Amino acid sequence: MAPQRNIGAGAEAELPAYAGQYHLESSLGSGGMGVVHLARSTSGLKLAVKVVHAEFARDPEFRGRFRQEVAAARRVSGAFTAPVVDADPEAERPWMATLFIPGPTLSEQVKRNGPMTPEQLRRLMAGLAEALRDIHRVGVVHRDLKPSNVLLAEDGPKVIDFGISRPKDSELRTETGKLIGTPPFMAPEQFRRPREVGAAADIFALGSVLVHAATGRGPFDSDSPYVVAYQVVHDEPDLTGVPESLAPLVLRCLAKEPEERPTPDELMRELRSVAASYDTQAFIPAQRTGEDHPASKAGAEPAGRRRRWGKRPVAAAAAALGLAVLGAVASVPLFGGTPHTSPTGSSRTAPTAPATWAADPVGADRGAPQCSYGAGRLLCAQPGVVFAVSPTDGTVLWRHSVTGNTTSAPPVVSARLVQPYTSGGSRLAALAADSGKEVWERRLSRDTTIHYAGGTALLTSDDGTVTGVDAATGDTQWERRFPGRGVPTFLSFPGDSLAYAARTSDDGSSTRLTAVDPRTGHMRWEARLKGMLKPFGAQSGSVFLLSVDSVYGGAKEVVRYTPASKETRRVRLPLTLDDAQATVRGRFVYLLGVGGSLLAVDMDAGKQLWRLETSVSRASAPVTDGKRVYFSSGDGRLLAADTAEGRLVGQTEARLGGNSARITGAPPTPVVFGDRICSTAPDGTVLALDRSDPSAW
Repeated sequence: MAPQRNIGAGAEAELPAYAGQYHLESSLGSGGMGVVHLARSTSGLKLAVKVVHAEFARDPEFRGRFRQEVAAARRVSGAFTAPVVDADPEAERPWMATLFIPGPTLSEQVKRNGPMTPEQLRRLMAGLAEALRDIHRVGVVHRDLKPSNVLLAEDGPKVIDFGISRPKDSELRTETGKLIGTPPFMAPEQFRRPREVGAAADIFALGSVLVHAATGRGPFDSDSPYVVAYQVVHDEPDLTGVPESLAPLVLRCLAKEPEERPTPDELMRELRSVAASYDTQAFIPAQRTGEDHPASKAGAEPAGRRRRWGKRPVAAAAAALGLAVLGAVASVPLFGGTPHTSPTGSSRTAPTAPATWAADPVGADRGAPQCSYGAGRLLCAQPGVVFAVSPTDGTVLWRHSVTGNTTSAPPVVSARLVQPYTSGGSRLAALAADSGKEVWERRLSRDTTIHYAGGTALLTSDDGTVTGVDAATGDTQWERRFPGRGVPTFLSFPGDSLAYAARTSDDGSSTRLTAVDPRTGHMRWEARLKGMLKPFGAQSGSVFLLSVDSVYGGAKEVVRYTPASKETRRVRLPLTLDDAQATVRGRFVYLLGVGGSLLAVDMDAGKQLWRLETSVSRASAPVTDGKRVYFSSGDGRLLAADTAEGRLVGQTEARLGGNSARITGAPPTPVVFGDRICSTAPDGTVLALDRSDPSAW
């Protein structure tokens, strides 16, 4: 392959053929600070690799800012950014590799297709508000949000380009010699008090971005960056062309004083009615007709469901550098076209698949129920209430009010009684499974954590003392402290009789794994294993764990430890998986990361079998019945992937309801029982579906 030539600013030697282990196949485009290349990982995953221009690689100050960019991008990597796969800011030519995401930048979209419609604008605003909420939660302030740094992916806008100022984008300078931001999209305090810029500056930029999307220009417009700076600080914004329904909210975002601007949560609350139609579907087979579809490939969409951003199938493929780079575009129903609905078009109507039902037992205002299966019924919890549902038809069998809010954990059946979790650990109770009547209760100190294992409740106080309580009677069985530093957190897994506590060493180099008999409190075995490990399953005498990066927390290995033989089996993942959750069945482990990356690993063969990019930004933990992997999305969909081929084979409709702005954390995990799969949604629905034919959901 012939060496590539620089097409960006400034003379430069021939570009490298590799960045680390990644072969740079072609140049996607160039910006003021670097070139973005298309590359592929060892497993064939498409990557966008940003390589810094040679002139900046020699600048120690720039290298420091690039390290900051990499760190910031890793912290927010996932749901609303291009996930960071690998990086080396210390290389001769610093580089960063992110997941390749098809889709145009907002700048390119408006340039080619003109201003967005009011509906598209409302969806864009809701998506950016949610993105900024999650970015700010991890302590990052973007400071350079602008149309070219917003990538319009299928599952919503992705905010890119973290932590790098662009001296060639403007003649303005701060007292440090570099402008942090781009004048038409900067907040007044970025000019007046650049060292005091906080999260509210990103809200100002969001308002400016919305004006650009609505009109093709900014709220402060001039050919001179100096004039723009003056207008931003002193003048009122020009909102001509912004839809009347959005103009007041945009104007609040553009307030001169940071404290007068809304927070991302406030924006989402005001856009709640729009968020209900926020469509994040991607790459799912269409409803099956009389003829079977060809199997869809990972990252592809079947014919008949494709929609385009504009008049021509072109798009920008951007990494963590805000570039407008042309490439092929996948279908994008988010900002155009008709959202996918059920045949009836109702979010409350049961699907047409055989042996299914949908129920709304308590009400949408309580959010998505957390459910489990036991004693022949579905047992669910929402804030302030626990209830039982018939698995046959969804009939509510009983409801029981709970003092305090339930936590994000479903009730369990222990000692043939329903044991609900309560926040704060102030009260322990047991309910009769057939009636919901309270059988016993026990008062606890405020800082007690509760975990049920077998017929025992393990209560851990903040001083590290663990108490075993008989789940049938509420009586104390044993009390002790376990060796090692810190307060133990116990985990247990279906089909296994032990409880496990994993405590990592101070330097993150090793993990002490302790197995406890919950009935007696006796330690059955203990092992010290290399790395920072998180247990996620146990079966056939082995414990399964994820080895995670001690700095960024991404999963890098799947570990199987067999205490009888003291054998440790490690399978390294080709790419680190951020915020991974996992499940195991037989020799196969299935992992799901933030941003929707779903992996299958064969522990016996010691390799990853397949990787599927589902584009689900916020997902539950996965579960499997052997044939398929199931998981829920933040908008209430239940999705199914074929375990043999690694492709999506079905999904339900979205069920956001009216409280979508309150959705936080991971969605509830689906529940497999009998021949069905149970899922719940933010609108309060409890849904049961036939597992035999996900394409009919």
